[in-house]
Amino acid sequence: MILLQESQLALIHIPLDLYAEFLQPILKLLLLSTERETDSETGTESSDGFRKNDESAWEQPNKIQPFINISVTPVECSIACPRLLAQELFVQARDRLHESRRQEVIIANEDYVVMQVDGEGLNAGQRVLELTSPLALAGMQLTSPSPIFFITTYFSDYILVPLRNRGQVIRALENTGFFFQKSASAYVSSPHHRYQSSNSSQETLPPPTPPPATLDELQTRTFATLKRSNVVPTVDPSIRLVHCGGRKDSTTYGAIGSSSSFGKSQLDDRFHLALVRCLVERPKFLSLTLTEGEDASLLLETRLLPLFDGPRHNDSALLGSRDDVLIPIMLDLRALPLESTGIVCGVAGRLVGGTTGTIEGAVEMTYLSTARAGSVMVGEDELERALGALRSVENGAVSGPD
Repeated sequence: MILLQESQLALIHIPLDLYAEFLQPILKLLLLSTERETDSETGTESSDGFRKNDESAWEQPNKIQPFINISVTPVECSIACPRLLAQELFVQARDRLHESRRQEVIIANEDYVVMQVDGEGLNAGQRVLELTSPLALAGMQLTSPSPIFFITTYFSDYILVPLRNRGQVIRALENTGFFFQKSASAYVSSPHHRYQSSNSSQETLPPPTPPPATLDELQTRTFATLKRSNVVPTVDPSIRLVHCGGRKDSTTYGAIGSSSSFGKSQLDDRFHLALVRCLVERPKFLSLTLTEGEDASLLLETRLLPLFDGPRHNDSALLGSRDDVLIPIMLDLRALPLESTGIVCGVAGRLVGGTTGTIEGAVEMTYLSTARAGSVMVGEDELERALGALRSVENGAVSGPD
């Protein structure tokens, strides 16, 4: 099943040495304490679906939430959020910087939409290949090419697609067996119906160069691109991560629409406070995803886990195993042209395809695209094998935006 969320997103790149200058808007985005004009008596919503002074999207399960990703990595701070919030929170913060630093903060003009992928039955690496390979092989390098981003969370996988390419993405996936049916604000897989985008005539543009014919050719192109820009994989063994989700207090939330469904619990307070503390301290690595219909998802350093614990044993505000430790293989893509495409698929193909058929089987991986970097997460016991697969190519690298 593939669901298409309606929020039009902006992607933001913030250099790490400017992180403190943007901490306040990041915390405002986290808490969603907007200041847009609204009718407080009737409870009418503003154009983006938020109510004034809302504290958090996950506190109100009956309200449509936007897609928000806040990521801090060794390369950058990266934000994906609705365009209106980007304008209100981050443009103002950027404009307060000295003019010599403003251009280092990149707020992309390209609008993105989000596709939520139901990959049940496949491991994360296979899902990356299944979703990105048809797009790359179809030649997603348009006349004005834009990358596609892939984010694996605790609950789901997401691809961020340029708005103007949405119709082409849908057709490319349809041609490889995906079927779409438009239903309200979502596209749901169906065996007999196809959805045709009303914008398809505007979005169909011939690729400037012939697309790769095979995944092997795509991998060759990908690693050649990375080599030209001197992009190599780096690993900081001190960064140890776990995938986890926010845990709600089920006793606090009643039926949707009832007064109890809007209550806050000590568990929620602890979760929110721990997130704020993580961001204030500027972690080495953190990725938080908030989206419609799911609880918060976190990629979190193991050293930060105690911040989410309560006074009693097993009283954590998080879901998930603490034993499944992941190590990120980082790629700094700031030297790559902004229009570089096919990277996610090329790297996933090398990691998954290049290790399939071995005694150990394919490397299991998860992926995080950020604005100007990429991270492949593998288990501690898989790290050397993953690096070996990448380095078996002449330059060896891993990637971010597709």
